[in-house]
Amino acid sequence: MLIKTLVENTAINEDFESVHGLSLYIETKKHKILFDLGPNSLFVANAEKLAVDLSTVDTVIISHGHADHGGGLARFLQLNLQAKIYVQQRAFEKHYSHRSNGENVSISLDQKLLPNDRFVFIEDHFILDEELELISNVTAKWPKPSVNKDLLMVSGTALLPDDFVHEQSLIIKEAGVFLLVAGCAHAGMMNILESVYALKNIFPTYVVGGFHLYSSSRNTCEDLAKIKQLGQYLKKSGAKFYTCHCTGIEPYGILKTIMQEKIEYLATGRQLTL
Repeated sequence: MLIKTLVENTAINEDFESVHGLSLYIETKKHKILFDLGPNSLFVANAEKLAVDLSTVDTVIISHGHADHGGGLARFLQLNLQAKIYVQQRAFEKHYSHRSNGENVSISLDQKLLPNDRFVFIEDHFILDEELELISNVTAKWPKPSVNKDLLMVSGTALLPDDFVHEQSLIIKEAGVFLLVAGCAHAGMMNILESVYALKNIFPTYVVGGFHLYSSSRNTCEDLAKIKQLGQYLKKSGAKFYTCHCTGIEPYGILKTIMQEKIEYLATGRQLTL
């Protein structure tokens, strides 16, 4: 299994441009997958540098309804004429970020892209085939990340704290590798892993994705005690973690101290073979 990081907040070197967002290219024996598309068309330029032919992608997963993960949808639809795009059924609802100046800024996906028969709307646990499945509606055994607090959704005529029902994660099983891919883990990475374990009776071999321990709009991090709790939990799971995006550099440093070789950072341009 091959993973190429097309978009992330940082880059491995100056050859790659980076931006706040996430896009991963994942190649299995059966599939060529894009997991998220970043906030704009940057994924296209970085895909070319990493020798990824976007026209051959057959499956797109959008992790949740925020523009830093699905802002590149319009450009992708122009470049690729056949891939199905799997989104949670509430992902195209309106979402906002409450900024420190009191402004509520739209971070929604582009509703002008609808309707489109290439979109597949997922309600709950969904099996694509023997390699791929999606998991959502995660049970909250532990509190969700506190840095979710400035993220809002529209409910009727009101703006309310986002419940992140529109978030989904990808499970890939291939040749003995069990990979979980999460966009931001707004539901909480411990909660997501518990839900995966409840479904599969085993933890993943590898986990890739953000842990949402950092708010870029306010430049604040999750509580230190909660970061340490997460690190201990992840270490005990036995999985190898490649984190990125909304985890934040400072929280990653704390997790690295706890987890050591069990966690690494995944920047734009980095490639993994699992």
